[in-house]
Amino acid sequence: MSDNATIYYDDDAQSDYITDKTVAVLGYGSQGHAHALNLADSGVDVVVGLHEGSSSRDAAREDGLRVATPREAAADADVVVMLVPDTVQPAVFEDIADELEAGNTLMFAHGFNVHYNQIRPPEDVDVTMIAPKSPGHLVRRNFEAGEGTPGLLAIYRDATGEARQEALAYAQAIGCTRAGVIETSFREETETDLFGEQAVLCGGITALIKGGYETLVEAGYSPEMAYFECLNEMKLIVDLFYEGGLAEMWNSVSDTAEYGGLTRGEEIVDDHVRENMQGILEGVQNGEFAREWIAENQAGRPSYTQRRQAEMEHDIEEVGAQLRSLFAWAEEEADRTPKPPADD
Repeated sequence: MSDNATIYYDDDAQSDYITDKTVAVLGYGSQGHAHALNLADSGVDVVVGLHEGSSSRDAAREDGLRVATPREAAADADVVVMLVPDTVQPAVFEDIADELEAGNTLMFAHGFNVHYNQIRPPEDVDVTMIAPKSPGHLVRRNFEAGEGTPGLLAIYRDATGEARQEALAYAQAIGCTRAGVIETSFREETETDLFGEQAVLCGGITALIKGGYETLVEAGYSPEMAYFECLNEMKLIVDLFYEGGLAEMWNSVSDTAEYGGLTRGEEIVDDHVRENMQGILEGVQNGEFAREWIAENQAGRPSYTQRRQAEMEHDIEEVGAQLRSLFAWAEEEADRTPKPPADD
């Protein structure tokens, strides 16, 4: 742990900094539903802000929550939490900005729009972040099981002098302080999050999997074997990483696998790859990626749509779907929660 890292737990939070207030949760997708339900279960007065045509309005009401438009919810609240997608947030902010009063709080779970100046909050409101490091359904599941989800806390503006105490109380109410909340900044959270997604978690790993699959198939091996070796077994390895870091993985695999990995891994991820990673990081730091993504959305997402369709049509998807349907986890696969609508 770095010397300047600060981690907060339940004992560091005072619940009355949030239980005495009304919280407007804008959005009811993956994170929105988890935050709203956990807050309500913790005794917080919650109103969910959703536009009139949102498909999530009925779901929120069925869950026992009060529902209003984003503007009405913001007008009624002391704390407004932006949990709609990044691409939707600037328009939602424009809609609710006049309802923010001095001393209110504007809270986020990701710093993109504040860091890249797509949202410019009023000077007299607190601007904070509580970001659970987990998909929303796990935030909710862990809370209901009496467990916690690690999270991040950041203070962009402390206009009232109580921003940190309120953010910690919020983190406690959704279950994050049960596990631990690390303090960071909007800049650090945004830039490390984007880099991690692009270079490793979403971009790097999928490119590595497809590259391995294609190499085996082109060499004459069966697509089924290539799928299992390069994609299916990834779950087993990632679980070991999660449970005990890289050391747990090395301790759990065979000596042959360990020696092969230790001696061949850096031939794949070599200095050239690390130079590419540095270029990706620079594109995040200087705002190049943010400008590109904002322009892509303004143009109607043509490149995004084309690339997503090509990804879905890759041979590994067809082979994987056929194989997964034959094994015991097929029903679980069919029951997975779909990606929330963009307007939630």
